[in-house]
Amino acid sequence: MIRRREFITLLGSAATWPLAAGAQQSAMPVVAVVNGATAENAARNGTAFRNGISEIGYVDGQNVSLEYHWLAGHYERLPALMADLVRRRVTVIATPGFTDGALAAKAATATMPIVFGVGEDPVTLGLVASLARPDGNATGINFFAQEVAAKRLGLLRELVPKAARIAVLVNPGSPSTAEPTLKGVREAARRLGLEIGVLNASTVTEIDAAFAALVRERADALFVAGDGFFNSRRVQLATLAARDRVPTSFASREYVEVGGLMNYGTNIAEMFRQVGLYAGQILKGAKPADLPVLQSTKFEFVINMQTARALGLEVPNSLQLLADEVIE
Repeated sequence: MIRRREFITLLGSAATWPLAAGAQQSAMPVVAVVNGATAENAARNGTAFRNGISEIGYVDGQNVSLEYHWLAGHYERLPALMADLVRRRVTVIATPGFTDGALAAKAATATMPIVFGVGEDPVTLGLVASLARPDGNATGINFFAQEVAAKRLGLLRELVPKAARIAVLVNPGSPSTAEPTLKGVREAARRLGLEIGVLNASTVTEIDAAFAALVRERADALFVAGDGFFNSRRVQLATLAARDRVPTSFASREYVEVGGLMNYGTNIAEMFRQVGLYAGQILKGAKPADLPVLQSTKFEFVINMQTARALGLEVPNSLQLLADEVIE
């Protein structure tokens, strides 16, 4: 059984923030952090990455230059971005919580070190030969997105026991995340006797359209897939869910902090820290092939009681006791 207290997650960027200047910067190793979210919504995770790499002795602007590339959902930019990073021969490419970024990096280079954070099996993805011995230029963290999706659907059912029709919102622009999520949800839904409908959104306008469809189809609850673009639009998603009075389950606590009903999943900031630790070890001389892929053992369950009351939901004591945090 998955325990509720542990987790990890990752993030990257599209805007570049070189944090050292001129000749001083060129003399330093460069770590490029690539993620699908926006810079404005990723401050906590950027700090977590810096904390991780600093634990190995690297301080941004002093003995390492960190570049953040926040893609803000524009995953089509990945090939050009990775080609540029390879051309400039950055020291490490880090893709915390961004499977599409990890795959793009691996496609772009077979030699430059890559540190990933992915929810899917990195062996199946072709990122590593095995978890214990990656045997290549990539290593990182696996946080079990498919398994977590099934557990999260079960918790949503417990919170909304009368729900029979569940809508699942995925980003078709990120098939490496959307497909495993749908597989996990569909398998769990079959066991729970739930009907699943799929909604797609990869832009702000499409999120609005997805909620319009959700209301038309009279879904009883909504399950939002973990995705960097969705995370960057978490206020929009939580606001629409409240407006339409749809009980909604999210992938990370950041959604619940802005009014979402509940989340179960990896702690993204902790995952960023772990990716930073591995990036620091590589800067010290470790080879990705010799660093085993870490697996998340801690996951986080958070409930927003104010939102539950607004939706007219009674939160069972058993769920309140199971939760890592209940936000009042």
